[in-house]
Amino acid sequence: MQAADLFSQDFKAEPYWWQTGRATDFRSADLPAEADVVVIGAGYTGLNAALQTAREGLSTLILDAEEAGWGCSTRNGGQVSTSIKPGYATLERRYGAEIAVGILEEGQASLDYMHRLVRDEALDCDFRPVGRFHGAHKPHLYDKLVRECAAGHKVWKNDAFMVPRSEMSSELGTEAYHGGMVFPHHCSIDVGKYHPALLTRVLEAGAKVKSHCPVISLERQGSGFSVSTAAGKVKAGKVILATNGYTGPVSPHHQRRIIPIGSYVIATEEIPQDLVDRLFPTDRMLSDTRKLVYYYRLSPDRKRVLFGGRVSLSETDPRKSAVKLHSDMVALFPELRDIQISHSWMGFVGYTFDTLAHCGEDKGLYHAMGYCGSGVGMASYLGMRMGAKAAGTETAPSALERISFPTRPLYSGNPWFLAPSVLVYRFRDRFGI
Repeated sequence: MQAADLFSQDFKAEPYWWQTGRATDFRSADLPAEADVVVIGAGYTGLNAALQTAREGLSTLILDAEEAGWGCSTRNGGQVSTSIKPGYATLERRYGAEIAVGILEEGQASLDYMHRLVRDEALDCDFRPVGRFHGAHKPHLYDKLVRECAAGHKVWKNDAFMVPRSEMSSELGTEAYHGGMVFPHHCSIDVGKYHPALLTRVLEAGAKVKSHCPVISLERQGSGFSVSTAAGKVKAGKVILATNGYTGPVSPHHQRRIIPIGSYVIATEEIPQDLVDRLFPTDRMLSDTRKLVYYYRLSPDRKRVLFGGRVSLSETDPRKSAVKLHSDMVALFPELRDIQISHSWMGFVGYTFDTLAHCGEDKGLYHAMGYCGSGVGMASYLGMRMGAKAAGTETAPSALERISFPTRPLYSGNPWFLAPSVLVYRFRDRFGI
């Protein structure tokens, strides 16, 4: 198929999820002169934090530079896992056994929190424990997964099991993997429904939202803060930074610690049901062992494939990235060669130098960010925890507060090193190293 023929007639360079729930426009909302808590960022982190503070009776204002939910909260793949990338051995080597276990427990707690949140708030968002299949793209990497599965996990009771290549058809209709591991407790969620459903609960709790209102500066003023925005100033008792991959110069300290990495996703046009059933016999979330990982799934209605990954040396137009993503998808599933693309989009993942999320507080300034591509559950959970701390209903520190938030010399927020890093990872993926 020629590149010009890849796109359907109704192609949109925007998230597929916006079909069911677009980001919400609150630009006409009034800007109050003061608030007990100002939350910067109206994504998962900010909304879960605001839910805590507003329900404790604190006047809560949520500010966003764009529409509420415009960022990665409506641009991600809708996969919910235990959210911690480093393994126990790595964490123990860095921080010791106690903190290592604590960090892993926070990963499990983030998944458990999502179950409670959806249930207790009656959120209509197609949250389902469908599991995740993690494919081995090289034979020796399957052997590595076998060893990991047999050893079990130090903290998580993940009930993982192996699927050998001879049984792949029960999980996935592709010859590209040499088997893989299934994590049966990982979940899927409809991104287009989750954010607006959560936003409704936050508004019901009494929080106010002002969109298209970028924060220009943040200054300490007495025991609180003066928050300067494009629409005027707000006096705040406490401030919660919930900006993740969109963290900017308002807080240079945090900007130097977050690496914004573009992640790209396409949605296909509707696919014949017999082909869907053959290629995707389960509704699992899907990923693989590449360093430049692919993440993909069926749409909640099982009619389209949503396929994402890091496919560019530098940030690029979603129309250009769509061509590469389509090619990568077809390499896994040749039968999708003639299936056109209906949506293509990108968002900025907030990465960190230690591949861990971080949260904490500095004299009334709270933060939670750096989810490293696993942010649906962890952003929701850490947002809740920072909101509870700001509200005074929780004092115990997260294990992710007890570790340093690293940066690097010469880094000020512009990830100049991404292009060479991507080249290195491509080389490693080619040989499975």
